[in-house]
Amino acid sequence: MSAKMPNIPKDHPRYKAMMIRENIIKGCETKVVAPAGLIAQGRGEAFDYIIGEKTEKFSLDAIEAAACAFLLAEYPVISVNGNVAQIAAEDLVKLSEESGAPLEINLFYRAPGREEAILKVLKEAGAKTVLGVSGNSSIIKELSSDRRIVDPDGIFKADMVFVPLEDGDRTQALVKLGKKVITVDLNPLSRTPNSAHVSIIDNITRVLPLLTEQIKNYKNKTKEELKSIYNSYNNKKILKDSIIFMSERLLKLSAEISGV
Repeated sequence: MSAKMPNIPKDHPRYKAMMIRENIIKGCETKVVAPAGLIAQGRGEAFDYIIGEKTEKFSLDAIEAAACAFLLAEYPVISVNGNVAQIAAEDLVKLSEESGAPLEINLFYRAPGREEAILKVLKEAGAKTVLGVSGNSSIIKELSSDRRIVDPDGIFKADMVFVPLEDGDRTQALVKLGKKVITVDLNPLSRTPNSAHVSIIDNITRVLPLLTEQIKNYKNKTKEELKSIYNSYNNKKILKDSIIFMSERLLKLSAEISGV
């Protein structure tokens, strides 16, 4: 029997974060989220708290580059795991529709009924087609985890893969295969953002609507304009800027607490 959703007042200063947390817990009960996903959510929430739970310039710059990457790609694909499906299914569908990139379910923790549970969530959010559930599969030989199993009509043939809340192993493998990789990760120190071509250091629930809108706004740009914006992007600088921002904010908060 599912636990009752707690009564969190809407005027609570961390209402949104707490509702996302409860949504993840609910997803664990329905098999959409793996138990390890609870730990991942907590880790991300901690980093979000450090950046002030707001989208900063380093995120906006990365979102702009990501939009260009989507529009320049011949065959982009959006990889979906349980956490992202549970907390942002409708926004994933909107991104897919705006960008033309299909959704593909790809999981590190596979369990009976889990792919079907995620498929149900995506379909209820309006997804027309979802890859990764047909039974046909290709293998990424560079990986040993279950993430090596991909759809031959999806990630396997994609030239660009959007991998929000990703594990570092597959990000590195996709880059080795010559695919452009865009990620969303609140932790700028993990392997995923340090291996990807464009790393958006922000909360996925804030990123997806902004990215979808940026893609919509940039559709009228020429390929030359898109390439110019993308080529001027420096992912290492973005990671550095995000770490500096976090460091300076922590110093500021510590000064406020100590009164110095």
